[in-house]
Amino acid sequence: MKLRKTELNECVVIEPDVHGDARGFFYESFHSAKYAALGIKVEFVQTNISRSARGVLRGLHYQYPNPQGKLVSVVEGEVYDVAVDIRLGSPTFGRWSAVVLSAENKCHFWIPEGFAHGFAVLSEFATFFYQCTALYDHSADASIRWNDERIAIDWPVSAPLLSEKDQRAPLLADVSDERLPKYAP
Repeated sequence: MKLRKTELNECVVIEPDVHGDARGFFYESFHSAKYAALGIKVEFVQTNISRSARGVLRGLHYQYPNPQGKLVSVVEGEVYDVAVDIRLGSPTFGRWSAVVLSAENKCHFWIPEGFAHGFAVLSEFATFFYQCTALYDHSADASIRWNDERIAIDWPVSAPLLSEKDQRAPLLADVSDERLPKYAP
């Protein structure tokens, strides 16, 4: 397993050791001791799977209070996956990092608590897999507008298909401090 840093130090890409031959392939998508050795000590309590068509953009989502860390990957297709630091007081507040996740590259993206998350589907469809460190909490569910100009994410889609929730999401500057996580060095 290899760990690759991103522009946001806490958000990292994990490249698994893939073993393959003419029959197919095998890899460990999560191994607690190996992840802990990489500095990622987590316990997952919920696993989710979503399937979306080309051009769908989901996000930017987060929970606060009761934030979720997420280990995300793609089992079919390809997505442009984004994390945004929304922790008040963080030296990287409002900055983002992105990675292409696909069934072909088999990479995982670790997005710790305190970051908003979203993805855009690049292939005909994508089946997205994510493990969460906290249960979904409807009362803590929140989002930030995908095309917030102050964050300035370089999305590979210009007119994405969005949910009603994502269309109505506020700009980061319009979210009250009480609804944002705090940075703890």
